[in-house]
Amino acid sequence: MTLPPAGTRGYVIPPIARPFYKAAMRASNSIARRLGDRMKAQGRQLILLTTVGAKSGQDRQTGLARFDDPEHPGSWLVVGSNAGSARHPAWAYNLVAHPDRVRVRVGGNELAVHASLLNPAERERAWDMVVSLAPGYARYEQKTDRQIPIFRLTPR
Repeated sequence: MTLPPAGTRGYVIPPIARPFYKAAMRASNSIARRLGDRMKAQGRQLILLTTVGAKSGQDRQTGLARFDDPEHPGSWLVVGSNAGSARHPAWAYNLVAHPDRVRVRVGGNELAVHASLLNPAERERAWDMVVSLAPGYARYEQKTDRQIPIFRLTPR
């Protein structure tokens, strides 16, 4: 499994705002752990994704909007938009490095999952679905020139 190349343009968090952004993300993950399915991102229920760092080997956790996978019932799709950045999110590299060392928390339950990157045809169908359900993602594609990856998370 290989990510598509990074882009040459895209959204950049201003350096002065990075510490605040990181603190907000930690707080958001903490709140998501407490609220579970009551917390949403772009109108979608969250999935708390725990990956193993590609470089550090340490557990990393992030809250992401989740989409039910119509082609694989019982699986979920997550989008590596990174707000339209030229770079893929760190968790995407973690999924590629350790696709079988992934856990998700959904509705208060923690499950081991296998992560796979959608092939181009699957990705195109999934992207159309994602944009129809959460139109805000369309802006991210316009901000960057990289292909935004979509991953399938399948319970093991």
